[in-house]
Amino acid sequence: MVTAAHSRPRVRPGTPLAAVRHLGPNWYASVMGTAIIANAGVALPYDVPGLRTACAAVWALSLLMLTVLLLARAAHWAHHRDQARAHLLDPAVAPFYGCLSMALLAVGGATLLVGRDWIGVGAAVVLDTVLFTAGAALGLVAAVAIPYLMVVRHEIAADQASPVWLLPVVAPMVAAALGPLLVPHLPPGQAQRALLYACFAMFGVSLLATLVMLPLIFARLVTGPPLPLALTPTVFLVLGPLGQSTTAANKFADVAQGVLPAPYDQGFAVFAVLYGVPVLGFALMWLALATAMVVRARRAGMGFAMTWWAFTFPVGTCVTGAAGLGRHTGLAAYDWLAVALFAVLVTAWSVALVRTARGLLSGRLLAAPR
Repeated sequence: MVTAAHSRPRVRPGTPLAAVRHLGPNWYASVMGTAIIANAGVALPYDVPGLRTACAAVWALSLLMLTVLLLARAAHWAHHRDQARAHLLDPAVAPFYGCLSMALLAVGGATLLVGRDWIGVGAAVVLDTVLFTAGAALGLVAAVAIPYLMVVRHEIAADQASPVWLLPVVAPMVAAALGPLLVPHLPPGQAQRALLYACFAMFGVSLLATLVMLPLIFARLVTGPPLPLALTPTVFLVLGPLGQSTTAANKFADVAQGVLPAPYDQGFAVFAVLYGVPVLGFALMWLALATAMVVRARRAGMGFAMTWWAFTFPVGTCVTGAAGLGRHTGLAAYDWLAVALFAVLVTAWSVALVRTARGLLSGRLLAAPR
């Protein structure tokens, strides 16, 4: 008797279906890192000629990348289920499932911010609503399911703690930061308040989960052996919850007035500054530490890997966080900081994109891991 597993046609080597066998969820980081260019670019406080058009072009690229990757990952699950299950049971790979949520959310946010210039406001609202709903739901699932697998299925030693563990728990924070963009497009009253409070709740979910994870990660960095060279860029992932939570706090303040009754509307404005200033300060300290670690690893021979995309999205969240603080504090220093970080972001994105394209063309990035 032929079982169902053996009745499926085998995937022939050298075909496109065979090429996606080792295509993991970490590839969604490239979509996140591309979409954040558009999100961060339009957040800058200065009117640079051509910048908005360039951001719209990058948004279109991120949407194309997301579409292609969703199809490729669907083929991966349909034809390589054994490998897909192995990814879920691998503590080094499973946390990257949080990237799917963040990719959907980042592209959705960019759609409403700049994509509307090309497809119209109505279509942008519809597309962002779909991507935000799916991304927020998947983010909440990942924030529970991946830690659950870590507890009951994964075999993890203390010295295996990694910044990658933050990926599933930071996904609700991305939803919290991008959800307020949809608030003005909802009917006034209960609908607007419900979404804003839901975003604030996801802010709390992610923040508290991050505070649980960070001590484990820092203890591993201090007491354990140095991270493998290929994983060293992941220290930049710590910037993600820091910059994104600062961004979220400022986004709450942007939309609270006229949506929430007093004194809660002004309370969010106060919270944005009192929370954002110290947290972004810590983010800058961590940026300096992470940069020093990466420079050390580069001197030791660190080559390109998909982990280089960690240099993009987390830095982009600090750009949007700094820009938000510039609006609410009136300090030009935050505006300058946002511009400086955006320059770093664009440079890192350009390098990661070119090196990824080369790796795809050569087939190295889709080869079986050694």
